[in-house]
Amino acid sequence: MKNSISKVILGSFVVGAVGLAQAQKIDAKAKKILDDITANYNSKKNSYFKFSFGSGVSGQVTKTEPGIYYSAGDKYKLKIMDTEQIYDGNKIYNINADDMEVTIAKPNGSSTMFSPINYLSTYRNDYNVTYNGKKTVNGVNTDFIKLTPVKSNGIKYVYLFVDSAKKQMVKLEQHGNNKDVAVIAIKEYKENQELDPNMFVFDKNKFKNYVITEL
Repeated sequence: MKNSISKVILGSFVVGAVGLAQAQKIDAKAKKILDDITANYNSKKNSYFKFSFGSGVSGQVTKTEPGIYYSAGDKYKLKIMDTEQIYDGNKIYNINADDMEVTIAKPNGSSTMFSPINYLSTYRNDYNVTYNGKKTVNGVNTDFIKLTPVKSNGIKYVYLFVDSAKKQMVKLEQHGNNKDVAVIAIKEYKENQELDPNMFVFDKNKFKNYVITEL
């Protein structure tokens, strides 16, 4: 499970930019739902959610762990188990408490951050989008949308389950070409909270005993 968590923090949920080499097919109904939800998230001062992260193979989730996520503008903080990721708007800090290691890097143009927001926005360039009807997820009547990469990027497809009435994400499923599956199920959502001013700041003084590598 530790390896799966590390993959997610370091890029399992990163969506590769695949360009516009092929013509896209985007269902109009699905597009409106995704655009409405994206606009709703972007209109908030900040967002927070608790979620469960599941991983497995052959489409079956075999392990789950809790996680938390804060975002404000393009900054965010993500924590799953003993692994934490902070993006301060400039650099990404991957903090592994178990191994006592910190890796610092700048985001590159070939990837986007771990965030439902970015799944919602990258579809515009990278995915064919279809509306697959209604499906009940954790007691919520959701709209089921399928994203299929326009060009091979290691992902077979992504399923998005959204509460269109509240304009919120409920669940995401990422299915890889290697049959790996990763799932985020959102449990609790809050917005426009009073956050610590240092929420998205990496303080090196707190990690004096860690091995810190800047790429």
